[in-house]
Amino acid sequence: MTRKQKKTLYRILIAFVLFVVCLLLPTVRLSGPIPLLSVVQDRDGCGAYTLAKWPLFLIPYLVIGWDVLWKAVRNIMHGQVFDENFLMCVATIGALVIGEYPEAVAVMLFYQVGELFQNVAVSRSRQSISALMDIRPDYANVERDGQLVQVDPDEVAVDDVIVIKAGERVPLDGTVLEGTSALDTAALTGESLPRDVSAGDEVISGCVNLSGLLHVKVSKPFGQSTVARILDLVENSSEKKAQAEHFITKFARYYTPIVVFAALALAVIPSLMDGQWETWVPRALNFLVVSCPCALVISIPLSFFGGIGGASKQGILVKGSNYLEALAQAGVVVFDKTGTLTQGKFSVTAVHPQGMSEQELLELAALAEQFSTHPISKSIVAAWGGLADQSRAAGVEEIAGHGVQAVIDGRRVLAGNRKLMDREQIAVTSDHDHPGTVIHVAVDGQYAGHLVIADQPKSTSAQALRELKAAGVRQTVMLTGDAQGAAQAVAEQLGLDRFYAQLLPAGKVERVEELLRDKGPKEKLVFVGDGINDAPVLSRADIGVAMGALGSDAAIEAADIVLMDDDLLKLPVAVRIARKTLAIVRQNVVFALGVKLLVLVLSAMGRANMWAAVFADVGVSVLAILNASRMLKAK
Repeated sequence: MTRKQKKTLYRILIAFVLFVVCLLLPTVRLSGPIPLLSVVQDRDGCGAYTLAKWPLFLIPYLVIGWDVLWKAVRNIMHGQVFDENFLMCVATIGALVIGEYPEAVAVMLFYQVGELFQNVAVSRSRQSISALMDIRPDYANVERDGQLVQVDPDEVAVDDVIVIKAGERVPLDGTVLEGTSALDTAALTGESLPRDVSAGDEVISGCVNLSGLLHVKVSKPFGQSTVARILDLVENSSEKKAQAEHFITKFARYYTPIVVFAALALAVIPSLMDGQWETWVPRALNFLVVSCPCALVISIPLSFFGGIGGASKQGILVKGSNYLEALAQAGVVVFDKTGTLTQGKFSVTAVHPQGMSEQELLELAALAEQFSTHPISKSIVAAWGGLADQSRAAGVEEIAGHGVQAVIDGRRVLAGNRKLMDREQIAVTSDHDHPGTVIHVAVDGQYAGHLVIADQPKSTSAQALRELKAAGVRQTVMLTGDAQGAAQAVAEQLGLDRFYAQLLPAGKVERVEELLRDKGPKEKLVFVGDGINDAPVLSRADIGVAMGALGSDAAIEAADIVLMDDDLLKLPVAVRIARKTLAIVRQNVVFALGVKLLVLVLSAMGRANMWAAVFADVGVSVLAILNASRMLKAK
């Protein structure tokens, strides 16, 4: 609880004690001269007088309500007449005027209790996001004149070398030059397992160095670093409001003046007709207390704010409540394949030799491919597992679009696709239909077999797709530039509803356009990609989700929602959080409007007193805020 909230709590307690004292004061009957301003004539007409309590009730009223009175006056001076402060002032001052002193104090007292409760709930919601703000580094260690100097991260330039000690937070993005350590990335990704780094590895700002001493060469200025961009994203998320928030803001703008004039009409028109002002004025005051829109104005933004905060705890960054609202309506989820559903790393999945052993075929292919930087070449060398030996290879030539040729231990080796074999007029005598890329190998003009290279699905992809279906997603689709066979194998293995293969970037956009036209009127289309090569599709979809995008500027810019690591299981979590948020918003709208409408009607009919009005205002607000606060623990 903040210092300001504690002061409000003390005021409430003091006012409550004074209020109880006023209620318990005995009635004193006097005779003789009438004390000025302190007595009223007793109704028995016997010449005795009762000590008036209204000056005493003014004390707790002013203790608890002076700030509400001041806000109302200040807002009126600035042209903002019709707000909750104005409603509370008119209702309570009216109650004092007609002699309902306890009710006047009670209304203001319970209103302040509701406000305090609301502020505490908002603070808790903010803490879930402000915890993320702790990732901002306070300093960076830079070596100058043989001494380590602590400087502001903004002062560190690209290519400077910083030193990160054990227990310190990584201040800027960069590459490890010296040292080994484990990094705690939980604040960014929600992943509790430390990440090991050593020389040559990339590190990102916001992580905590757990063990060793690291020397890191800075790759980005602080303003463009991962931590700076994340902080900017979170701080500005409240600016993009959901439709429900816009509706409530507009609703309150018209609703409040309408109920004020309705209460005025309720007080004046019937009274002019039957002359019973003492009946209709209290009803109008009750009507005003009930009409305060606090429950809606506070609980709905609080629900979305809590949803965004709850998502951030799970390593899911949502750029605004409008995207959270849209995600709750997700009906079609489209995935990029490589790096999203699959690991994005090629590996040898099958070896089919002809006239030699599997290991010998792998060795020949690896020695021929050892000079290439292509991912497929690297996967062959990794599968072989031996040490590269350039002395065994000679006459290495890379043939664009075909493969590579080299002389290995005096034998001419060809490794490449079917077109290379056809060009060299080598008959392929064993060509099984395998999902993936097939690398054919020939030795001295004779076919020696082939290798199958494929990108393996992530271990969590199938489960994530099942959970999306369980969360209410109607259709899952995969888009890829891979061959039909490789795409079909992945789609069948993961249980996707549809897939489209051999697509160029423009083709992916066209397919997304088709899916957008085919989706239901209330459905939203979500595209999930790595955020780097898929920026056009991320922008075209209703909601773009970048995953595995930690440290990627392109991802944070293009996507509406960023999964802070490459765990696809975070996506169904995000959908569940979004749907729970929207459900809570609807519950609060129906509950608040329903109760208020009922008590408004009862107040106008004289069937609800000031205490019922207090419940319809403060009680409903507290219950709605409690309901909204459930989002802080959403998973």
